[in-house]
Amino acid sequence: MVADIPIEDARAQEWDLVALPGGMPGAEHLANSAALFSILQKQKTEGRLFGAICAAPAVVLASKGLIGEGHTCFPAPKLRKKMKAPVDDDVVVKDNIITSKGPATAIKFAIKLGELLYSEEKAKAIAAEMLVEV
Repeated sequence: MVADIPIEDARAQEWDLVALPGGMPGAEHLANSAALFSILQKQKTEGRLFGAICAAPAVVLASKGLIGEGHTCFPAPKLRKKMKAPVDDDVVVKDNIITSKGPATAIKFAIKLGELLYSEEKAKAIAAEMLVEV
């Protein structure tokens, strides 16, 4: 996969949503990116949407102080202990931050991101076309 632009160039742009994939060691690589941290801080400060799934809520967002209590991540004990008061919900939306558990919740996560970007009606239409119950 090749990115459209280098992450350093992405820092200067505004994003409607920044969503981080999970998995290891990918989440660790994301956590070590100063450019990504800058982008996420900007999203948070400006109240723009950002989110993460699987290991990324714990390894990236929690470890960098970007999320507070009541979010979710992959239910491995070593990840959950990085979180403040983690919950077991498949997808959590708190303010402008969206987190999700992992591979089995990826479609729910994607549908929720679509809803937040566009509308509940549009998200339900896409879910229906994909045979997903929301």
